[in-house]
Amino acid sequence: MNHLISKTDLAKIYHNFPQRFWIVVLTGFIDGIGGTLLFPFFALYITQKFQVGMTQAGLLLGLSSFFGLVGSTIGGALTDKFGRRILIITGLVFSALSTLAFGLVNDLSLIIPVIVIVGLLSNFSNPAHNAMIADILPEEKRQEGFGILRVVHNISWIIGPTIGGLVAARSFFALFVIDAVISCIVAVIFYRLIPETKPTAPAGSKPEGMLDTFSGYSIVLKDLPFMGFMFASILMMMVYLQMYNTLSVFLRNEHGVDAQGYGFLLTVSAIMVVLFQFWVSRQIKTRPPFLMMALGGFFYIIGFGMFGFVAAYTLFITALIVITIGEMIVMPTSQALAANFAPEDMRGRYMAIFQLSWSIPATIGPGAAGYILDNFNPNLLWYVGGLICGLSVLGFYALHMRLGRQKRFTNKIEAPPQDELAQMEIAA
Repeated sequence: MNHLISKTDLAKIYHNFPQRFWIVVLTGFIDGIGGTLLFPFFALYITQKFQVGMTQAGLLLGLSSFFGLVGSTIGGALTDKFGRRILIITGLVFSALSTLAFGLVNDLSLIIPVIVIVGLLSNFSNPAHNAMIADILPEEKRQEGFGILRVVHNISWIIGPTIGGLVAARSFFALFVIDAVISCIVAVIFYRLIPETKPTAPAGSKPEGMLDTFSGYSIVLKDLPFMGFMFASILMMMVYLQMYNTLSVFLRNEHGVDAQGYGFLLTVSAIMVVLFQFWVSRQIKTRPPFLMMALGGFFYIIGFGMFGFVAAYTLFITALIVITIGEMIVMPTSQALAANFAPEDMRGRYMAIFQLSWSIPATIGPGAAGYILDNFNPNLLWYVGGLICGLSVLGFYALHMRLGRQKRFTNKIEAPPQDELAQMEIAA
């Protein structure tokens, strides 16, 4: 069986999605290069520049993520109120300025207020990005569309960490400058090429006031099936995000793996996604999504658990391969599920709450993991991680048993015929 996609398949995929979607994909690729230059080496930067342990570094990263949670929540409501485009452009510009400011800080006493600002602004536009994709794509195309975004994002992971490791060996500050410049370039592209995608309100409907917009979050929080999905996702992401902060310090301190070696591990993962994500997406798109989430979590249990048992670099690569298989199943499926939970007029707020499945783990995870690394057997971190992923798997299976027969969660929506697809392209 050929797991690699052919040129014919690529051409078919390209023509089956509207042009606006591909422009968003392009901007995501460019912005992804900037982010992957910097993000994987953030924990190394803090521990090296400010001479602090991983516990302190984890608390600082957690503080940034907490205020990212606040920024994302505000941004989600404003996305539903004012639209996607203006939030994305504003977020990119402010993110560039705040990231550059972070790179200029040399005093540990000043780093906390800067981290607060960076956290607020860097996540401000995330709900708008996801809402825009849900606006552009119909339900039957969202899982594959998010899979395409994963492929393109991971192409940037092939480029970013490799270059970032080389640049970081000479100047960490250069990483902040490059990331800020790239964010500004993407903001210009968005401004010139991408129109607003927010659905128009029905004729005669009363405009929603600002207070009503924010109070709409209570509707999201009362959606118990969605909150169950969120809880299981948070548990899973608590473990997954260790790959991008704690793992680099663990490998350096316990096994002597330097920044370039860590960057290569992430590059291997990215190459796998680029080569196999399309095939994986085709295999899972008609299967029950909550079961696919549980399957992905099972791969996480094995992959992250391996870090507590192995010591050879080749086995670290093997663990990353196993984790990446789970990632290729989990990431597009979870994004499509979140979009399908959301009513059309509340996509920004649902996506903002969905962002908490990243923000909460990123807030709590680094500090908790750092405490384990600094005070206990470091391998304990990965044993606990395997247990947490196991609980997540049980949660997704329970959701399958309760919601799996509902049409929006069966992944068996019939695709529109080719002539309708052509009409969609023209309309886009």
